[in-house]
Amino acid sequence: MRRPRLLSRLTRSLRIGAACLFLTLCLGAAAQAQSEPFYSGKTVRIIVGFTPGGFYDRWARLLSRYMPKYIPGNPNFLVQNMPGASSVIAANYVYNLAKNDGLTLLVPINSLYLDQIVGRKEVKFDALKFDFIGTQEKAPTMLYFRADSPFKTLADIIQAKEAPKCGSTGTASTGYLLARLMDEAFKAKLDTVTGYQGGSEIDVAVERGEIVCRGMDIPPHFGREPFDSWHKRGFDRHILQGGPKRDPRMPDTPTLFELMDQHHSPEVMRRVTRIVLGSGEFGRPMVVGPGTPAERVKILRDAYAKAMRDPGLIEEAKKGQMDMEHTPGEELQTLLKEIMNQPRDVLDRVKRILTE
Repeated sequence: MRRPRLLSRLTRSLRIGAACLFLTLCLGAAAQAQSEPFYSGKTVRIIVGFTPGGFYDRWARLLSRYMPKYIPGNPNFLVQNMPGASSVIAANYVYNLAKNDGLTLLVPINSLYLDQIVGRKEVKFDALKFDFIGTQEKAPTMLYFRADSPFKTLADIIQAKEAPKCGSTGTASTGYLLARLMDEAFKAKLDTVTGYQGGSEIDVAVERGEIVCRGMDIPPHFGREPFDSWHKRGFDRHILQGGPKRDPRMPDTPTLFELMDQHHSPEVMRRVTRIVLGSGEFGRPMVVGPGTPAERVKILRDAYAKAMRDPGLIEEAKKGQMDMEHTPGEELQTLLKEIMNQPRDVLDRVKRILTE
């Protein structure tokens, strides 16, 4: 009669032992999972809002090779191009469809917020809700003229009987927007010739004398041809620059804001200019979608900053003539809030300038 009881007790003991073993294994697995970094074994995608080959794409690919070194878990990075509507398609995808878990990054056009201000129907995002990871450069604007033209200062443009001809790729280009701002702020008219395929075609047209000026970003105007040769022989003249302060490479060229002080431009015009040309301060930014956990945003920002100091990345950027001036994501976040937090009349004026 004792044998069944012994078997029953043995069975219960085995069951309890098995349960304890299972619990121990589960707790061990959970502890191991907690000790492993989130990014371990993961793949991070960088969505670029442009086709391959341009500087937005080149920077994304360069960072994809160096950021993993500084992320706990050393994840894989994959660059995916999603061009269309000046990167609005890519921004809509990251904002609305991708999981906001820190595994999808976005490299959009630096003026993305302007599409939102204008109220384009394609925009399905709120730029203020993206979290900025960082940018690698700043791209303030400038206006150059042929040195043998009669235009030496802004006053010469204002007083000209016939507006000088400047080249532009289209109505969304730096040159076109700069011309609109100059007309709005100073009644300084530029006859903008649009339709050029790219900046190099505009520069060739300037050399041929078809046009006499071009508005462009400052960084590519230095350390590259044809501009190095131009500067050596005094071919071009720098009339103004659009950043909030003078670029060290153009110490004698006034900023638009300095010229506005001289011409007593109203405060509303200064605010409008800050919004339209503020995109240059964002360079080629990297962001993540809204709701990404704060600790992962911090991990990505730290990795971005460390990658920008990596000697290997610096050497590759130098060889590729890729300008570097790192700005942390926190500063970009503050900058965008400052730019977009404007009175309604200022935003309406920006919209009019960008859409007329």
